[in-house]
Amino acid sequence: MPHDLLVTTEWLEAHLDDPNVRVVDVRGSVTTRPLEPGVEEATYRGAIDEYLASHIPGAVYVDWTKDIIDPDDPVPAQIAPPARFAEIMAERGIGESTHVIAVDHMGGQFATRLWWALTYYGHDAVSVLDGGWNRWVEEEREVEAGPVTVPRAHFQPRPRPEWRASAAEVLTRLGQPGLQLLDARDAGQYTGSKRRGPRGGHIPSAVHVPRELFFAPEGGFLPLEDICQRMVERGVVPEKPTIAYCNGGVAATVVLFNLARLGYANLTNYDGSWNEWGPRLDLPIAP
Repeated sequence: MPHDLLVTTEWLEAHLDDPNVRVVDVRGSVTTRPLEPGVEEATYRGAIDEYLASHIPGAVYVDWTKDIIDPDDPVPAQIAPPARFAEIMAERGIGESTHVIAVDHMGGQFATRLWWALTYYGHDAVSVLDGGWNRWVEEEREVEAGPVTVPRAHFQPRPRPEWRASAAEVLTRLGQPGLQLLDARDAGQYTGSKRRGPRGGHIPSAVHVPRELFFAPEGGFLPLEDICQRMVERGVVPEKPTIAYCNGGVAATVVLFNLARLGYANLTNYDGSWNEWGPRLDLPIAP
């Protein structure tokens, strides 16, 4: 049966005892530090200590920086290969009939990264908790501490290649009139006034659609009608194929998730994003 992409804290509280629901805590962070004027360095972290201290009852933990990445890929944070991803999901009790509820601090990019990863591997029963852990705690809902052990399940990865693009595929499609290429980074990185790595700027023809466009001031995501209006203002339309990118293919999933909420089809994540494109001097950039 189809599942809502976004679920409320009320819905989750009512379904915590459902054996087919698995809450996956994927809290983490990206922190930056300046190296020199206009140049910054990013550090990717999980939040296992926060999870062990307090989490939603029954939630299992996935570290987005270790568990669901490919440790052999020179580009940071790339999606884990099928066997590795399947093992992590199986250990967390995620099988064919499991409805996964992805939870991060505020219902943001780490939860949507897990949504995209599961969707890429053919698992459609996945939702994001609106407002995330922060809203759950603010509403004084039940929490628990310590690790959670769950029965092992069988996860069968069924990769959908159309959901993930390589640098070569993006390069080949540049300039195609039917393509929407969306940059989810902040304005400084898009314009090149701020950079990570050797080059600043953006991929030629990319439209600036930063992840911040989708968040409500109080946390969680904006109503669909507000998101729709913001996409109209930027000329982002449902009938065109869309590739989103950021630095590491994480913030881009915020864009893709919300376009999926709007009913857009033909959505693709350039997983390598600027972490790959920026250092590749053979690939074109626009200031």
